[in-house]
Amino acid sequence: MAEFSIDILFRNMDHSAAVEADIRKKIATLERFADHIVDCRVVVDAPHKHSHKGGLYDVHINIAMPGQDIVINRAGVRDHAHEDIYVAVRDAFDAAVRKLEDHVRKERDNTRKHPPEPS
Repeated sequence: MAEFSIDILFRNMDHSAAVEADIRKKIATLERFADHIVDCRVVVDAPHKHSHKGGLYDVHINIAMPGQDIVINRAGVRDHAHEDIYVAVRDAFDAAVRKLEDHVRKERDNTRKHPPEPS
């Protein structure tokens, strides 16, 4: 399992052990894409109580790494599939994987363009 700090928060809703377990599983898969994660914070924001049936969940992910944070903000996504908390979480983590892959690819390209100086 992850050897970095994990923080999972639920806003405007009760804690859900099942959703937390799903999030932790998805966090563990992030390590396949970047092995230098320092911290991962996930906030699941439920529709406000005054909203009518069919509110959309917002999911925010902040992945801290040396030199850069990867931030995913799935707030305001107007996909009605996000009425399902698991779909909202899945889509946010899919976006996180894409950003991590891009970040790692750019790091690798920069390393290739700038070989280390001989000592």
